[in-house]
Amino acid sequence: MRFSQLLPIAPGTLHGDPETEVTGVSHDSRAVSPGQLYAALPGANVHGAKFAPELIRGGVDAILTDDAGWHLITEALSTDEADRDLLAGVTALIVEAPRAVLGFVSAAVYGTTSVPELIGVTGTNGKTTTTYLADGMLAALGHRTAVIGTVAILIAGDTVPSVRTTPEAPELHALFKKMRAAEVDTCAMEVSSHALSQHRVDGAHFSVAGFTNLSQDHLDFHNTMEEYFEAKAQLFTRTFSDKAVIVVEDEWGERMTAAAQVPVRTLGRDERSQWRIEHTPGVSDFVLHLDDGESIRLRSPLPGDFNVTNTALAASMLIEAGVSAEEIDAIGRSFVATVPGRMEIIDVSGPRALSESHPDILPRAIVDYSHTPDAIAKALATLHADSDELIIVFGAGGDRDRGKRFGMGQAAAREADVIVLTDDNPRTEDPDTIRAAIRQGIDAEVDAGRARVKKIIEVPDRGAAIDEAIAEADASATVLIAGKGHETGQTVGTTVTDFDDRARTRSALSMRLGGAQPGKVHR
Repeated sequence: MRFSQLLPIAPGTLHGDPETEVTGVSHDSRAVSPGQLYAALPGANVHGAKFAPELIRGGVDAILTDDAGWHLITEALSTDEADRDLLAGVTALIVEAPRAVLGFVSAAVYGTTSVPELIGVTGTNGKTTTTYLADGMLAALGHRTAVIGTVAILIAGDTVPSVRTTPEAPELHALFKKMRAAEVDTCAMEVSSHALSQHRVDGAHFSVAGFTNLSQDHLDFHNTMEEYFEAKAQLFTRTFSDKAVIVVEDEWGERMTAAAQVPVRTLGRDERSQWRIEHTPGVSDFVLHLDDGESIRLRSPLPGDFNVTNTALAASMLIEAGVSAEEIDAIGRSFVATVPGRMEIIDVSGPRALSESHPDILPRAIVDYSHTPDAIAKALATLHADSDELIIVFGAGGDRDRGKRFGMGQAAAREADVIVLTDDNPRTEDPDTIRAAIRQGIDAEVDAGRARVKKIIEVPDRGAAIDEAIAEADASATVLIAGKGHETGQTVGTTVTDFDDRARTRSALSMRLGGAQPGKVHR
Protein backbone atom coordinates (compact mmCIF):
# COMPACT_ATOMS: atom_id res chain seq x y z
CA MET A 1 0.00 0.00 0.00
CA ARG A 2 1.24 3.48 -0.86
CA PHE A 3 1.45 6.33 1.62
CA SER A 4 -0.95 8.32 -0.54
CA GLN A 5 -3.58 5.64 0.15
CA LEU A 6 -3.00 5.88 3.90
CA LEU A 7 -3.66 9.61 4.14
CA PRO A 8 -7.47 9.30 4.11
CA ILE A 9 -7.19 6.75 6.94
CA ALA A 10 -4.64 8.69 8.98
CA PRO A 11 -4.77 12.37 8.04
CA GLY A 12 -1.55 14.17 8.87
CA THR A 13 1.59 15.73 7.46
CA LEU A 14 3.50 13.72 4.88
CA HIS A 15 7.27 14.04 4.49
CA GLY A 16 8.86 12.36 1.49
CA ASP A 17 7.49 10.42 -1.46
CA PRO A 18 3.73 9.71 -1.28
CA GLU A 19 4.22 6.77 -3.66
CA THR A 20 6.47 4.91 -1.23
CA GLU A 21 5.03 1.44 -0.68
CA VAL A 22 4.81 -0.49 2.60
CA THR A 23 4.39 -4.26 2.84
CA GLY A 24 3.70 -4.53 6.56
CA VAL A 25 3.47 -2.63 9.85
CA SER A 26 5.31 -3.00 13.15
CA HIS A 27 5.62 -0.96 16.32
CA ASP A 28 8.39 -3.28 17.60
CA SER A 29 11.83 -1.92 16.78
CA ARG A 30 13.26 -5.42 17.23
CA ALA A 31 10.97 -6.93 14.61
CA VAL A 32 10.55 -4.29 11.90
CA SER A 33 12.31 -4.89 8.57
CA PRO A 34 12.94 -2.86 5.41
CA GLY A 35 9.75 -2.43 3.42
CA GLN A 36 7.61 -2.26 6.54
CA LEU A 37 6.14 0.82 8.18
CA TYR A 38 7.70 1.46 11.58
CA ALA A 39 5.19 2.96 14.00
CA ALA A 40 7.28 5.08 16.39
CA LEU A 41 4.85 5.54 19.28
CA PRO A 42 5.15 7.64 22.43
CA GLY A 43 5.57 5.34 25.42
CA ALA A 44 5.34 5.60 29.18
CA ASN A 45 9.13 5.55 29.56
CA VAL A 46 10.63 6.12 26.12
CA HIS A 47 9.44 7.29 22.70
CA GLY A 48 9.67 4.66 19.98
CA ALA A 49 11.32 7.27 17.77
CA LYS A 50 14.48 6.82 19.82
CA PHE A 51 15.09 3.56 17.95
CA ALA A 52 14.22 4.90 14.49
CA PRO A 53 17.65 6.33 13.48
CA GLU A 54 19.30 2.91 13.80
CA LEU A 55 16.45 1.30 11.88
CA ILE A 56 16.77 3.90 9.13
CA ARG A 57 20.49 3.14 8.92
CA GLY A 58 19.46 -0.50 8.53
CA GLY A 59 17.19 0.17 5.56
CA VAL A 60 13.79 1.05 7.06
CA ASP A 61 12.45 4.03 5.11
CA ALA A 62 8.77 4.32 6.19
CA ILE A 63 7.76 5.91 9.51
CA LEU A 64 4.50 6.69 11.30
CA THR A 65 4.94 8.95 14.32
CA ASP A 66 3.94 12.24 15.96
CA ASP A 67 5.62 15.67 15.98
CA ALA A 68 7.74 14.82 19.00
CA GLY A 69 8.89 11.58 17.41
CA TRP A 70 9.75 13.22 14.09
CA HIS A 71 11.73 15.87 15.94
CA LEU A 72 13.76 13.16 17.73
CA ILE A 73 14.46 11.40 14.43
CA THR A 74 15.50 14.49 12.46
CA GLU A 75 17.65 15.77 15.32
CA ALA A 76 19.48 12.44 15.60
CA LEU A 77 20.15 12.25 11.85
CA SER A 78 21.06 15.90 11.23
CA THR A 79 24.72 16.02 12.24
CA ASP A 80 26.23 13.46 9.87
CA GLU A 81 26.15 13.86 6.10
CA ALA A 82 25.52 10.17 5.45
CA ASP A 83 22.64 10.23 7.96
CA ARG A 84 21.17 13.32 6.32
CA ASP A 85 21.19 11.50 2.98
CA LEU A 86 19.39 8.56 4.56
CA LEU A 87 16.83 10.89 6.14
CA ALA A 88 16.14 12.42 2.73
CA GLY A 89 15.05 8.97 1.52
CA VAL A 90 12.60 8.42 4.38
CA THR A 91 8.85 8.82 3.93
CA ALA A 92 7.10 9.73 7.16
CA LEU A 93 3.48 10.31 8.11
CA ILE A 94 3.17 12.64 11.09
CA VAL A 95 -0.13 12.47 12.96
CA GLU A 96 -1.31 13.87 16.27
CA ALA A 97 -2.02 10.48 17.90
CA PRO A 98 -0.26 7.66 16.03
CA ARG A 99 -1.53 4.90 18.33
CA ALA A 100 -5.12 5.94 17.63
CA VAL A 101 -4.70 5.40 13.87
CA LEU A 102 -2.31 2.43 13.96
CA GLY A 103 -5.00 -0.26 13.92
CA PHE A 104 -6.81 1.23 10.95
CA VAL A 105 -3.53 1.71 9.08
CA SER A 106 -2.58 -1.91 9.83
CA ALA A 107 -5.96 -3.19 8.60
CA ALA A 108 -5.54 -1.25 5.35
CA VAL A 109 -1.95 -2.44 4.75
CA TYR A 110 -2.76 -6.08 5.46
CA GLY A 111 -6.18 -5.98 3.78
CA THR A 112 -7.92 -7.48 6.80
CA THR A 113 -11.01 -5.35 7.19
CA SER A 114 -13.46 -8.21 6.61
CA VAL A 115 -11.70 -11.61 6.67
CA PRO A 116 -11.93 -13.80 8.69
CA GLU A 117 -15.28 -13.40 10.44
CA LEU A 118 -14.64 -12.35 14.03
CA ILE A 119 -16.56 -13.06 17.20
CA GLY A 120 -15.20 -11.22 20.25
CA VAL A 121 -15.67 -11.90 23.96
CA THR A 122 -15.04 -9.46 26.78
CA GLY A 123 -15.65 -9.57 30.53
CA THR A 124 -13.63 -10.12 33.70
CA ASN A 125 -13.89 -13.91 33.84
CA GLY A 126 -14.73 -16.51 31.22
CA LYS A 127 -13.28 -14.88 28.09
CA THR A 128 -10.76 -17.62 27.37
CA THR A 129 -13.20 -20.43 28.13
CA THR A 130 -15.95 -18.96 25.97
CA THR A 131 -13.66 -18.57 22.97
CA TYR A 132 -12.47 -22.18 23.30
CA LEU A 133 -16.05 -23.40 23.64
CA ALA A 134 -17.08 -21.49 20.51
CA ASP A 135 -14.06 -22.90 18.69
CA GLY A 136 -14.99 -26.43 19.78
CA MET A 137 -18.52 -26.00 18.45
CA LEU A 138 -17.30 -24.58 15.15
CA ALA A 139 -14.77 -27.39 14.75
CA ALA A 140 -17.52 -29.97 15.34
CA LEU A 141 -19.49 -28.29 12.55
CA GLY A 142 -16.55 -28.54 10.15
CA HIS A 143 -15.39 -24.93 10.19
CA ARG A 144 -11.77 -23.91 9.79
CA THR A 145 -11.10 -21.85 12.87
CA ALA A 146 -8.72 -19.68 14.85
CA VAL A 147 -8.55 -18.49 18.46
CA ILE A 148 -6.77 -15.45 19.88
CA GLY A 149 -6.41 -15.08 23.62
CA THR A 150 -4.58 -15.39 26.90
CA VAL A 151 -3.45 -18.99 26.57
CA ALA A 152 -2.37 -19.12 22.93
CA ILE A 153 -3.09 -18.13 19.39
CA LEU A 154 -4.43 -21.02 17.32
CA ILE A 155 -4.60 -20.79 13.53
CA ALA A 156 -6.11 -23.81 11.79
CA GLY A 157 -4.64 -26.09 14.45
CA ASP A 158 -1.21 -24.47 14.65
CA THR A 159 -0.28 -22.86 17.97
CA VAL A 160 1.45 -19.51 18.43
CA PRO A 161 2.28 -18.54 22.05
CA SER A 162 0.46 -15.43 23.24
CA VAL A 163 2.16 -12.65 25.21
CA ARG A 164 -0.96 -10.56 25.78
CA THR A 165 -4.66 -11.39 25.91
CA THR A 166 -5.03 -9.21 22.82
CA PRO A 167 -1.96 -8.53 20.62
CA GLU A 168 -0.97 -5.02 19.54
CA ALA A 169 -2.77 -3.78 16.43
CA PRO A 170 -0.03 -4.49 13.84
CA GLU A 171 0.49 -8.01 15.21
CA LEU A 172 -3.26 -8.58 15.28
CA HIS A 173 -3.80 -7.67 11.65
CA ALA A 174 -0.73 -9.66 10.59
CA LEU A 175 -2.37 -12.64 12.32
CA PHE A 176 -5.60 -12.01 10.44
CA LYS A 177 -3.61 -12.07 7.20
CA LYS A 178 -2.13 -15.45 8.19
CA MET A 179 -5.62 -16.72 8.97
CA ARG A 180 -6.83 -15.67 5.54
CA ALA A 181 -3.89 -17.51 3.94
CA ALA A 182 -4.78 -20.59 6.02
CA GLU A 183 -8.41 -20.34 4.80
CA VAL A 184 -9.76 -19.76 8.31
CA ASP A 185 -13.40 -18.71 8.14
CA THR A 186 -14.06 -17.78 11.78
CA CYS A 187 -11.87 -16.51 14.61
CA ALA A 188 -13.02 -16.44 18.25
CA MET A 189 -11.11 -13.73 20.08
CA GLU A 190 -10.73 -12.42 23.61
CA VAL A 191 -10.99 -8.64 23.80
CA SER A 192 -9.49 -7.21 26.98
CA SER A 193 -10.24 -3.84 28.51
CA HIS A 194 -6.57 -2.94 28.11
CA ALA A 195 -6.79 -3.70 24.39
CA LEU A 196 -9.83 -1.48 23.94
CA SER A 197 -8.27 1.36 25.93
CA GLN A 198 -4.93 1.11 24.12
CA HIS A 199 -6.34 0.88 20.56
CA ARG A 200 -5.06 -2.68 20.04
CA VAL A 201 -8.29 -3.83 18.36
CA ASP A 202 -8.74 -0.76 16.18
CA GLY A 203 -9.48 -1.79 12.61
CA ALA A 204 -11.02 -5.10 13.73
CA HIS A 205 -14.77 -5.50 13.41
CA PHE A 206 -16.76 -8.26 15.09
CA SER A 207 -19.89 -9.77 13.64
CA VAL A 208 -20.93 -10.55 17.23
CA ALA A 209 -19.54 -9.32 20.54
CA GLY A 210 -20.20 -11.15 23.80
CA PHE A 211 -20.12 -10.02 27.44
CA THR A 212 -19.56 -12.54 30.26
CA ASN A 213 -19.53 -10.55 33.52
CA LEU A 214 -17.74 -7.79 35.39
CA SER A 215 -16.06 -7.96 38.78
CA GLN A 216 -13.08 -6.28 40.35
CA ASP A 217 -9.83 -6.62 38.43
CA HIS A 218 -7.30 -4.35 36.70
CA LEU A 219 -8.14 -1.33 38.85
CA ASP A 220 -4.42 -0.57 38.89
CA PHE A 221 -4.96 0.40 35.24
CA HIS A 222 -8.56 1.64 35.15
CA ASN A 223 -8.67 3.26 38.63
CA THR A 224 -12.41 2.67 39.17
CA MET A 225 -15.02 0.07 38.28
CA GLU A 226 -16.79 2.75 36.27
CA GLU A 227 -13.73 3.31 34.07
CA TYR A 228 -13.29 -0.47 33.75
CA PHE A 229 -16.91 -0.78 32.62
CA GLU A 230 -16.61 2.09 30.14
CA ALA A 231 -13.50 0.51 28.60
CA LYS A 232 -15.35 -2.75 27.94
CA ALA A 233 -18.45 -0.92 26.72
CA GLN A 234 -16.44 0.33 23.72
CA LEU A 235 -16.73 -3.15 22.19
CA PHE A 236 -20.51 -2.75 21.97
CA THR A 237 -20.39 0.25 19.63
CA ARG A 238 -20.79 0.25 15.87
CA THR A 239 -17.08 0.95 15.50
CA PHE A 240 -16.30 -2.55 16.72
CA SER A 241 -19.34 -4.79 16.34
CA ASP A 242 -22.59 -5.42 14.48
CA LYS A 243 -24.55 -7.02 17.33
CA ALA A 244 -24.10 -8.42 20.80
CA VAL A 245 -25.02 -11.17 23.24
CA ILE A 246 -24.85 -10.00 26.84
CA VAL A 247 -25.14 -12.19 29.95
CA VAL A 248 -27.47 -10.42 32.37
CA GLU A 249 -26.88 -12.37 35.56
CA ASP A 250 -25.65 -9.30 37.45
CA GLU A 251 -26.14 -5.53 37.44
CA TRP A 252 -23.18 -4.98 35.13
CA GLY A 253 -24.79 -7.10 32.43
CA GLU A 254 -27.96 -5.05 32.69
CA ARG A 255 -25.94 -1.84 32.51
CA MET A 256 -24.00 -3.09 29.49
CA THR A 257 -27.28 -3.91 27.76
CA ALA A 258 -28.48 -0.36 28.33
CA ALA A 259 -25.16 1.16 27.20
CA ALA A 260 -24.76 -0.93 24.03
CA GLN A 261 -25.08 0.94 20.76
CA VAL A 262 -25.72 -2.20 18.69
CA PRO A 263 -28.66 -4.66 18.71
CA VAL A 264 -28.45 -6.84 21.83
CA ARG A 265 -29.63 -10.34 22.66
CA THR A 266 -29.75 -10.87 26.44
CA LEU A 267 -28.88 -14.23 28.00
CA GLY A 268 -29.55 -15.49 31.51
CA ARG A 269 -31.39 -17.85 33.78
CA ASP A 270 -34.62 -15.96 34.41
CA GLU A 271 -37.54 -14.58 32.43
CA ARG A 272 -35.94 -11.15 32.04
CA SER A 273 -33.58 -12.64 29.45
CA GLN A 274 -34.57 -12.94 25.82
CA TRP A 275 -32.68 -16.24 25.59
CA ARG A 276 -32.99 -18.31 28.75
CA ILE A 277 -30.80 -21.03 30.26
CA GLU A 278 -32.77 -23.88 31.85
CA HIS A 279 -30.36 -25.68 34.10
CA THR A 280 -30.22 -27.78 37.26
CA PRO A 281 -27.23 -26.74 39.43
CA GLY A 282 -24.41 -29.24 39.42
CA VAL A 283 -25.51 -30.84 36.12
CA SER A 284 -23.63 -30.39 32.85
CA ASP A 285 -26.65 -30.84 30.54
CA PHE A 286 -28.97 -27.87 30.03
CA VAL A 287 -31.39 -26.34 27.56
CA LEU A 288 -31.12 -22.95 25.89
CA HIS A 289 -34.55 -21.49 25.09
CA LEU A 290 -34.65 -18.94 22.27
CA ASP A 291 -37.25 -16.20 22.09
CA ASP A 292 -38.88 -17.73 19.00
CA GLY A 293 -39.89 -20.81 21.00
CA GLU A 294 -37.04 -22.98 19.74
CA SER A 295 -34.93 -24.92 22.26
CA ILE A 296 -31.35 -26.17 21.97
CA ARG A 297 -29.91 -29.04 23.97
CA LEU A 298 -26.39 -28.37 25.22
CA ARG A 299 -23.79 -29.86 27.52
CA SER A 300 -20.88 -27.99 29.06
CA PRO A 301 -17.71 -30.03 28.51
CA LEU A 302 -16.15 -28.17 31.45
CA PRO A 303 -17.11 -28.33 35.14
CA GLY A 304 -19.00 -25.61 36.99
CA ASP A 305 -22.30 -23.83 36.70
CA PHE A 306 -20.43 -20.78 35.44
CA ASN A 307 -19.22 -22.87 32.50
CA VAL A 308 -22.83 -23.67 31.66
CA THR A 309 -23.27 -19.93 31.20
CA ASN A 310 -20.06 -19.73 29.14
CA THR A 311 -21.27 -22.61 26.94
CA ALA A 312 -24.64 -20.92 26.44
CA LEU A 313 -22.90 -17.66 25.56
CA ALA A 314 -20.68 -19.37 23.00
CA ALA A 315 -23.67 -21.08 21.38
CA SER A 316 -25.72 -17.86 21.39
CA MET A 317 -22.95 -15.88 19.74
CA LEU A 318 -22.60 -18.47 16.99
CA ILE A 319 -26.35 -18.40 16.35
CA GLU A 320 -26.23 -14.60 16.12
CA ALA A 321 -23.30 -14.97 13.72
CA GLY A 322 -25.44 -17.08 11.40
CA VAL A 323 -25.02 -20.69 12.52
CA SER A 324 -28.45 -22.28 12.68
CA ALA A 325 -30.01 -23.41 15.94
CA GLU A 326 -30.47 -26.85 14.37
CA GLU A 327 -26.72 -27.14 13.73
CA ILE A 328 -25.88 -26.17 17.30
CA ASP A 329 -28.46 -28.62 18.67
CA ALA A 330 -26.95 -31.42 16.59
CA ILE A 331 -23.52 -31.09 18.22
CA GLY A 332 -24.52 -29.39 21.48
CA ARG A 333 -24.01 -32.45 23.70
CA SER A 334 -21.14 -34.07 21.81
CA PHE A 335 -18.65 -31.32 20.95
CA VAL A 336 -15.40 -31.20 22.90
CA ALA A 337 -13.34 -28.32 24.26
CA THR A 338 -10.37 -28.29 26.59
CA VAL A 339 -8.92 -25.09 28.01
CA PRO A 340 -5.40 -25.26 29.45
CA GLY A 341 -5.30 -24.14 33.06
CA ARG A 342 -9.05 -23.63 33.36
CA MET A 343 -10.53 -26.07 35.91
CA GLU A 344 -7.98 -28.57 34.61
CA ILE A 345 -7.76 -31.78 36.61
CA ILE A 346 -4.17 -32.93 36.90
CA ASP A 347 -3.25 -36.61 37.03
CA VAL A 348 0.12 -38.34 37.13
CA SER A 349 -0.57 -39.41 33.55
CA GLY A 350 -2.10 -36.15 32.32
CA PRO A 351 -5.43 -34.28 32.50
CA ARG A 352 -8.70 -36.14 32.94
CA ALA A 353 -12.38 -35.30 33.02
CA LEU A 354 -13.76 -33.84 36.26
CA SER A 355 -16.23 -36.71 36.64
CA GLU A 356 -13.55 -39.42 36.54
CA SER A 357 -12.60 -41.08 39.79
CA HIS A 358 -9.11 -40.71 41.16
CA PRO A 359 -6.87 -43.35 42.80
CA ASP A 360 -7.75 -43.98 46.44
CA ILE A 361 -4.39 -42.70 47.61
CA LEU A 362 -4.51 -39.39 45.71
CA PRO A 363 -6.53 -36.25 46.29
CA ARG A 364 -8.17 -34.65 43.30
CA ALA A 365 -5.95 -31.79 42.08
CA ILE A 366 -7.22 -28.96 39.89
CA VAL A 367 -5.34 -26.03 38.38
CA ASP A 368 -7.37 -22.94 37.55
CA TYR A 369 -6.60 -19.40 36.42
CA SER A 370 -9.01 -17.86 38.95
CA HIS A 371 -7.33 -14.69 40.23
CA THR A 372 -10.21 -12.42 41.23
CA PRO A 373 -12.57 -12.64 44.22
CA ASP A 374 -15.49 -13.65 42.02
CA ALA A 375 -13.53 -16.30 40.12
CA ILE A 376 -12.15 -17.87 43.29
CA ALA A 377 -15.61 -18.00 44.87
CA LYS A 378 -17.15 -19.63 41.78
CA ALA A 379 -14.35 -22.15 41.32
CA LEU A 380 -14.53 -23.28 44.93
CA ALA A 381 -18.34 -23.40 44.95
CA THR A 382 -18.21 -25.70 41.92
CA LEU A 383 -16.03 -28.19 43.79
CA HIS A 384 -18.06 -28.41 47.00
CA ALA A 385 -20.53 -31.07 45.86
CA ASP A 386 -18.16 -34.03 45.62
CA SER A 387 -15.30 -33.10 47.97
CA ASP A 388 -15.07 -34.06 51.65
CA GLU A 389 -12.50 -31.31 52.12
CA LEU A 390 -11.61 -28.38 49.91
CA ILE A 391 -8.06 -27.00 49.97
CA ILE A 392 -6.95 -23.94 48.03
CA VAL A 393 -3.37 -22.92 47.23
CA PHE A 394 -3.23 -19.31 46.04
CA GLY A 395 -1.65 -15.87 46.24
CA ALA A 396 -1.95 -12.63 44.29
CA GLY A 397 0.13 -10.91 41.63
CA GLY A 398 2.35 -7.98 42.52
CA ASP A 399 2.33 -4.60 40.77
CA ARG A 400 -1.32 -5.17 39.88
CA ASP A 401 -4.73 -4.31 41.33
CA ARG A 402 -4.01 -4.20 45.06
CA GLY A 403 -7.65 -3.64 45.98
CA LYS A 404 -8.78 -7.14 45.02
CA ARG A 405 -6.46 -8.96 47.45
CA PHE A 406 -8.72 -8.45 50.46
CA GLY A 407 -11.69 -9.81 48.50
CA MET A 408 -9.69 -12.81 47.30
CA GLY A 409 -8.94 -13.65 50.92
CA GLN A 410 -12.60 -13.27 51.84
CA ALA A 411 -13.74 -15.56 49.01
CA ALA A 412 -11.25 -18.27 49.96
CA ALA A 413 -12.17 -18.06 53.65
CA ARG A 414 -15.89 -18.43 52.89
CA GLU A 415 -15.56 -21.38 50.52
CA ALA A 416 -12.45 -23.44 51.42
CA ASP A 417 -11.77 -25.70 54.38
CA VAL A 418 -8.01 -25.19 54.22
CA ILE A 419 -6.07 -22.24 52.81
CA VAL A 420 -2.43 -22.57 51.79
CA LEU A 421 -1.39 -18.97 51.23
CA THR A 422 1.59 -18.61 48.92
CA ASP A 423 3.18 -16.34 46.31
CA ASP A 424 1.86 -15.84 42.79
CA ASN A 425 3.94 -13.47 40.63
CA PRO A 426 5.15 -10.95 43.21
CA ARG A 427 7.07 -8.99 40.57
CA THR A 428 8.72 -5.98 42.22
CA GLU A 429 6.45 -5.91 45.29
CA ASP A 430 7.34 -7.35 48.68
CA PRO A 431 5.71 -10.82 48.73
CA ASP A 432 5.13 -10.56 52.49
CA THR A 433 3.06 -7.42 51.94
CA ILE A 434 0.93 -9.11 49.26
CA ARG A 435 0.22 -12.11 51.47
CA ALA A 436 -0.56 -9.85 54.43
CA ALA A 437 -3.23 -8.03 52.37
CA ILE A 438 -4.86 -11.35 51.46
CA ARG A 439 -4.64 -12.49 55.08
CA GLN A 440 -6.56 -9.38 56.17
CA GLY A 441 -9.50 -10.52 54.03
CA ILE A 442 -9.29 -14.04 55.43
CA ASP A 443 -9.16 -12.80 59.01
CA ALA A 444 -12.09 -10.43 58.43
CA GLU A 445 -14.32 -13.36 57.47
CA VAL A 446 -13.10 -15.47 60.36
CA ASP A 447 -13.67 -12.67 62.86
CA ALA A 448 -17.16 -12.04 61.47
CA GLY A 449 -18.12 -15.70 61.79
CA ARG A 450 -18.69 -16.08 58.04
CA ALA A 451 -15.74 -18.36 57.34
CA ARG A 452 -15.79 -22.02 56.38
CA VAL A 453 -12.00 -22.26 56.63
CA LYS A 454 -10.58 -24.36 59.48
CA LYS A 455 -6.84 -24.21 58.77
CA ILE A 456 -4.71 -21.40 57.35
CA ILE A 457 -1.04 -21.94 56.63
CA GLU A 458 1.48 -19.79 54.84
CA VAL A 459 4.13 -21.29 52.56
CA PRO A 460 5.77 -18.47 50.54
CA ASP A 461 7.52 -20.76 48.06
CA ARG A 462 4.82 -21.71 45.55
CA GLY A 463 6.35 -25.04 44.63
CA ALA A 464 6.70 -26.03 48.27
CA ALA A 465 3.10 -24.92 48.92
CA ILE A 466 1.80 -27.19 46.15
CA ASP A 467 3.98 -30.07 47.34
CA GLU A 468 2.74 -29.74 50.92
CA ALA A 469 -0.93 -29.43 49.97
CA ILE A 470 -0.79 -32.54 47.77
CA ALA A 471 1.35 -34.58 50.15
CA GLU A 472 -0.80 -33.97 53.21
CA ALA A 473 -4.35 -33.91 51.77
CA ASP A 474 -6.77 -36.76 52.37
CA ALA A 475 -7.51 -38.88 49.33
CA SER A 476 -11.12 -37.69 49.50
CA ALA A 477 -10.07 -34.02 49.39
CA THR A 478 -9.85 -31.67 46.43
CA VAL A 479 -6.85 -29.35 46.08
CA LEU A 480 -7.41 -26.23 43.96
CA ILE A 481 -4.22 -24.51 42.82
CA ALA A 482 -5.50 -21.09 41.78
CA GLY A 483 -4.19 -17.99 40.09
CA LYS A 484 -1.65 -18.90 37.40
CA GLY A 485 -3.44 -21.54 35.35
CA HIS A 486 -1.68 -22.03 32.03
CA GLU A 487 1.30 -19.79 32.84
CA THR A 488 4.75 -21.36 32.54
CA GLY A 489 6.82 -18.79 34.41
CA GLN A 490 6.92 -17.02 37.77
CA THR A 491 8.06 -13.40 38.00
CA VAL A 492 10.00 -12.44 41.13
CA GLY A 493 11.51 -8.97 40.96
CA THR A 494 12.27 -8.56 37.27
CA THR A 495 13.36 -12.17 36.79
CA VAL A 496 11.11 -14.78 35.20
CA THR A 497 11.90 -18.38 36.09
CA ASP A 498 10.32 -21.51 34.66
CA PHE A 499 7.33 -22.53 36.75
CA ASP A 500 4.17 -24.35 35.74
CA ASP A 501 1.45 -25.10 38.32
CA ARG A 502 0.34 -28.08 36.27
CA ALA A 503 3.81 -29.62 36.02
CA ARG A 504 4.55 -29.02 39.71
CA THR A 505 1.19 -30.48 40.72
CA ARG A 506 1.77 -33.55 38.57
CA SER A 507 5.20 -33.97 40.16
CA ALA A 508 3.69 -33.68 43.66
CA LEU A 509 1.07 -36.31 42.79
CA SER A 510 3.80 -38.63 41.50
CA MET A 511 5.74 -38.20 44.73
CA ARG A 512 2.59 -38.95 46.73
CA LEU A 513 1.87 -42.03 44.64
CA GLY A 514 5.43 -43.17 45.16
CA GLY A 515 5.09 -43.54 48.90
CA ALA A 516 3.52 -40.61 50.73
CA GLN A 517 0.69 -41.61 53.03
CA PRO A 518 -2.64 -39.77 52.99
CA GLY A 519 -3.33 -37.31 55.76
CA LYS A 520 -4.58 -33.80 56.35
CA VAL A 521 -2.75 -30.56 55.74
CA HIS A 522 -1.31 -29.44 59.03
CA ARG A 523 1.26 -27.12 60.49
